[in-house]
Amino acid sequence: MSLLPHLEVETGSRPDASIIWLHGLGADGHDFQPIVSELQLPQTTQFRFIFPHAPSIPVTINNGYVMPAWYDILDMTIDRKVDETQLRASSRKIEEFIDNEMKRGISSERIIIAGFSQGGAVAFETVLTSKLKLGGLLAMSTYFATKDSIQYSEQNKQTPVEIHHGTYDPVVPESLGQSSFALLKSKEYPVEYKSYPMEHAVCPQQIKDISNWLQNRLL
Repeated sequence: MSLLPHLEVETGSRPDASIIWLHGLGADGHDFQPIVSELQLPQTTQFRFIFPHAPSIPVTINNGYVMPAWYDILDMTIDRKVDETQLRASSRKIEEFIDNEMKRGISSERIIIAGFSQGGAVAFETVLTSKLKLGGLLAMSTYFATKDSIQYSEQNKQTPVEIHHGTYDPVVPESLGQSSFALLKSKEYPVEYKSYPMEHAVCPQQIKDISNWLQNRLL
């Protein structure tokens, strides 16, 4: 098994939980690495944050320009057509990180998958199809790209899902975050939704909320 290139940040010398955090289109793992210190987690936490780098591929909506991407985006309509084969291949690469964390002694129920924008679409697919019981799903400023074709797993029907979105997001309209929430709510997932007065970004109040959510899940 060859893991994608990635960064790791540990908040203690004996990690007992892992957060695998997926960046958005055109970024890389460095994008969210600084957030670990901004979370202001208690000094007693023993968390391992993993920030994989997506491979560089041609992206249709950017005139075929090669950039870091979890999958190709074929058009920018409201439901946006994506290459689901590539998305699922990326999801399998994240499953390899999950397997590796378990080999390092982390229980699957103490592994959380977080994703921003494109990374969030991969996070939805990864957690909701996993045959392992995971610790949670954090979906930020994103959309449920595989909602019409996903094969839900029974193992994560009770896995907490947290969806965040900016009310002024010009890249991924908030309606997509709201529809993801409504769909999972209708399927009786334990899902929560929070919105923030921001564009396609993260904000201080959201970072505080993420910190509290992670602590509630893992401490």
